[in-house]
Amino acid sequence: MTTTPPPAGPQGIGQTVRSDTQHSPLRDFLRTETGSAVALIAAAIAALVWANVAPGTYERLWETPLSVHLGSVGIDLELREWINSGLMALFFFVVGLEARREFDMGELRQRSRMTLPLVAGLTGMVIPVLIFLAFAAGTGAGNGWGVAMSTDTAFALGTLALLGKRLPEALRTFLLTVAIVDDVVVLAVIAFAYSSSISWLALLIAAVIFVAILGLRRAGVRQSVPYVVLAVGMWVALLESGVDPVATGLVVAMITFAYPASRTDLERTSGLFRLFREQPTPELERSLRQGLATVISPNERLEQLFHPWTSYVIVPLFALANAGLHITWTGFTNAFTSPITLGILIAFVVGKPLGIVIGTALTTWTSRGRLRPQVGWGGVLAGSSASGVAFTVSLLIATIAFNEEQLTRAKYGILATIPLSFALTWLITTAIHTLPPAARARALMGTGESIIDLVSPVDPERDHIRGPRNAPVTVVKYGDFECPYCAQAEPMMRQLRDDVGGDIRFVWRHLPLDDVHPRAQFAAEASEAAALQDAFWPMHDILLSHQGELSPQDLLRYAETLGLDVQKFQRDLQARAVAARVAEDVETADRSGVAGSPTFFVNGRLHRGAYDLATLTESVRAAQERATITEH
Repeated sequence: MTTTPPPAGPQGIGQTVRSDTQHSPLRDFLRTETGSAVALIAAAIAALVWANVAPGTYERLWETPLSVHLGSVGIDLELREWINSGLMALFFFVVGLEARREFDMGELRQRSRMTLPLVAGLTGMVIPVLIFLAFAAGTGAGNGWGVAMSTDTAFALGTLALLGKRLPEALRTFLLTVAIVDDVVVLAVIAFAYSSSISWLALLIAAVIFVAILGLRRAGVRQSVPYVVLAVGMWVALLESGVDPVATGLVVAMITFAYPASRTDLERTSGLFRLFREQPTPELERSLRQGLATVISPNERLEQLFHPWTSYVIVPLFALANAGLHITWTGFTNAFTSPITLGILIAFVVGKPLGIVIGTALTTWTSRGRLRPQVGWGGVLAGSSASGVAFTVSLLIATIAFNEEQLTRAKYGILATIPLSFALTWLITTAIHTLPPAARARALMGTGESIIDLVSPVDPERDHIRGPRNAPVTVVKYGDFECPYCAQAEPMMRQLRDDVGGDIRFVWRHLPLDDVHPRAQFAAEASEAAALQDAFWPMHDILLSHQGELSPQDLLRYAETLGLDVQKFQRDLQARAVAARVAEDVETADRSGVAGSPTFFVNGRLHRGAYDLATLTESVRAAQERATITEH
């Protein structure tokens, strides 16, 4: 297709596309990892203050017995145990949901990409454990080796968020995939290495319940109550078996699949809504709710439900119950000469980054460069240093593995990793930012190949392209001429071009949503009929600016306004000579997982963030930097 320069246009409208919720500083803050990490720090500080101001009340509260009985059977645990073994199962459930989503829709959906985070995660655990064991040799504390294994993901991601634009967005994904391996392995360690004597009958009952959960899923049951009842039963069985019941959360989450909303499901749901609108009966309301439930994957719905509770309630409550430490000068000086404290501190601040870097380098070397991290080596170093922070899982294992005196010393080491890890990460990023721009970009971004989500590459001979053909950044937009969000996006695209410069080209592909926009298909065909006369982009601009006027008479009027051969234009429309061209775009949208409009791809990667100017600009600039590195 012939490329044309972008037209001038108004710049002050459409700066935010598809804003579904009201924004506020507090709401935006709570949606970030920074908010979760700050909540965790606040809870830990509150526990330390409480334990030092009124140590007696602190211990008495968390040692309060709490019993749940049904007839003659029941569970008797202390309040702290209910949190550590009960509520923390929900925390591991959310961890498992995120892991499952990465396997199904994220970086790990290409199974070959699992190798690097798997090796990096394992070496990032083995080396810290060996360091801890070296310090703990001869002290009788060696059975607490599991304390040195697990990164606190909330603190690690919070560190990256606090450092903000110093680090690339891909680093969060790299760190998260390594942390997923970390969490899965450490939970297996908790379940078996730190469980009491095993009751095989209770363990068998837990296995039977898990099979029943699999049966419900296979039968297509979507109501939550049966799953909740069985999950609680599995938790009780594991508790009675001697295996730490927090494993329930991860195991159930790992069978909760994630998948994108399909256009077929969305169209079916639109039909159900129309039926309900015409006849609002309880039966149709129930059908509509069931239809909506099938569109969004259970994984996404459950994570959206539980993630805020685990981040801002359960994990801070865990910190409040376990981080309390009565600090004295003698205790402080003794702790930092203690092999337990030093072993934990060195294992995390030195051993964890060293292990991740070694594992990443080993994988890259043995694969002869085929498997590379999605960030540069400076990014790997910064991310691995951010991962050298202990808290939630380390405290959980410490409470199981150590006696009271050892636990006190372990808490000193665990808490000390938080400021030291952040300080080390800040120093590394500061050093990277002293490099010249090109070297800095290479150090942070790297040269690893990204997953391409767009299954049909841009073809200059076929696609409608606006901008220079050789631009290093390509933004593909699947759109609908009757979609108001697509119209709002156009001024934003022009502003994006002005902000970024000439290094960007735009591609329009059709995705008419017939179920909600009855004239979108006809408008798409009209734009293609105009393209046969080399007037696609002028017709594109008129259609988006006149979305309420898309009748056949309107389309003929637009053709006449543009100076087209109106008779040929009308013949092409009536013969539907270009319908196949629109259908091809729709087919590529379906294969690329596109369900709605507008949907953007930046250099082949699906843009999953907000559709506002700032977020898209950030994605485009990151693509520019990566393209520059690749060229050199």
